[in-house]
Amino acid sequence: MNTVPQVTFKTRVRNDALGGPNPFEWKDLTSDDVFKGKKVVVFSLPGAFTPTCSTTHLPRYEELYGKFKELGVDAVVCVSVNDAFVMYQWGLSQKAENVFLLPDGNGEFSRKMGMLVDKSNLGFGMRSWRYSMVVNDGNIEKIFSEDGYQDNCPTDPFEVSDADTMLAHLSK
Repeated sequence: MNTVPQVTFKTRVRNDALGGPNPFEWKDLTSDDVFKGKKVVVFSLPGAFTPTCSTTHLPRYEELYGKFKELGVDAVVCVSVNDAFVMYQWGLSQKAENVFLLPDGNGEFSRKMGMLVDKSNLGFGMRSWRYSMVVNDGNIEKIFSEDGYQDNCPTDPFEVSDADTMLAHLSK
């Protein structure tokens, strides 16, 4: 695969004009909205609020965000097979201010990337395999996929999709 799949992501955005306790509205974002004309670092993980994703994966990308920007990256995007409501609450709990949390609620992007796996052994159902990639104007320049890709993997490999591996790659 040389380009990112074309999908529509269902997101929620704040609209203060709505008022009330839930001032959010639906906003569809297409793959072009996210990737066209931009250099984007993407990392995908199995789920919001899960241990490795919450203690290491997202926090380190958030921490190194400034360094990615210095290297010409326009955006850092975290994809997870979670709905927009879960991704929003996870972002709040993580105090994520720089990384854009992109909900792949139906798993369509992950499936079209060839990264959708069954994690029923953990009670998760279908989720994304852990990977990261550099996307330049919709073209995948480099992808780091964790070893052991399989349904119901008994482990959660986390060796190459981390922020430091991505930073080292971009710094070459």
